This record gives sequence, C-alpha cells and structure tokens, in this order.
Amino acid sequence: MILRVGLTGGIASGKSTVARTLAGLGCVVIDADAVVARLYQPGEPGYEALTHAYGRDIVRPDGEIDRAKVASIAFVDDQSAKKLNDLIHPLVIGEEERIITAEAQRFPDRDRIVVVEATLLLESGGKKRYDRIVVVDSEPHLQFDRAVRRGMDRQDAERRSARQMSRAERRRQADYIIENNGDIRTLEVETMRVYEKLRADLEAKKKSAAGGPAAPPIRRPKT
Repeated sequence: MILRVGLTGGIASGKSTVARTLAGLGCVVIDADAVVARLYQPGEPGYEALTHAYGRDIVRPDGEIDRAKVASIAFVDDQSAKKLNDLIHPLVIGEEERIITAEAQRFPDRDRIVVVEATLLLESGGKKRYDRIVVVDSEPHLQFDRAVRRGMDRQDAERRSARQMSRAERRRQADYIIENNGDIRTLEVETMRVYEKLRADLEAKKKSAAGGPAAPPIRRPKT
C-alpha cells in the first residue's frame, strides 16, 4: 500500500529540509526539480518541447538548457508562466507516475509513504493526485532572507513568489502545515510530528482497503 503525499510551500520555505528529514525516516521522496532537470537534458522530451517553443536561444554553448534564461522568460507574467507549465507539467507527472509504479513493482508487499516535493504542486492541480497535502510555511521576510543567502536576487525572489499561489490559499488547501520560523532542529521536530500522522493515515488506508473501518476523509483538518 502506498500513501501519496504532496509536499509544497513558498520559495525558500524549507521544503528541501523537510524532504530530507522524511527520506531519513524511510519515505520515498521524489524531487520534482530533479525530475525537471532530467527532462531538460538533450534528447529528453522536455528539451525538445522547450526548444520547439522558445527556440535555440535558451540553449547554452555546451548544448544544455539555460534554466536561468527559461526562468526569466517564464516569470514575466502569468501567461508566460502558464505556457511553461503547460509544456513541462504533463511530462513531470508522467515521470512521477513511472517512478511510483516502479517502486510499487519492486517491493509489492512493502507499505510506504511516497512524497513528491514540488513548488507549484497546488498551482498545477496536484491536490487531487495525492492522499495528503503537506505545506511548509514560513514568514515571507524569512523566506526572502534565505533566498538571498542562497545567492538569489531579492527582487527576483519576490517576483517569483508573486507568481505562486498566495500563502493564505496554500494554507487553506493543506492537510498538514509544518511551520518553519525557527531553527533547523525545530523544523525537524515539526516534520517528525507530521510524519507520525502520515503513518497513521497509511494504516487507515490499509484497513479501508482490506474492508476494515473506513479511512478518514482525504481532506482533513490541518494541524
């Protein structure tokens, strides 16, 4: 039995730290950014789709896709962002499904929690594809400070954030919220708390599938 979990949050909210913690606890973690990076490689379908849509100007001299240039095009306005999302998102979903199917076939008798980490998970309609949605939330000024420390221009970070779902709407759609306004240790503790809830959800899903008591509704009160 597999419990599908969508993990998302705003820019520099702490998603990757949460994903690493969940992986350390035994979850299978799929990094959507890593999936996109593979799809952008020469010969891959994402590479073909992008060069067809935007031309060879987005290709670096070494033949690789210039992701910074693609981002500068995609985050100009909502229409540009939608165009990129419509090109790449179906390919990402297909790759995620391939990974999950392979995992299920590899260990058919093993129960596990599969976590897909993606920034635009909710914006792309991901809510309906997962059993649970986990949102990592942080105060905006902390997010932008982290983004700058990672080398991103603050205005660029703010512009990208403005193109994403609002913080309030993300929180509204979450089943579980992990607050990240403190130190790493606090974030890890919060993540472990939510992990235990996900384990309980997996057990409930198993019982329901076996004809036992019904599992709780997919949409749950956020905690």
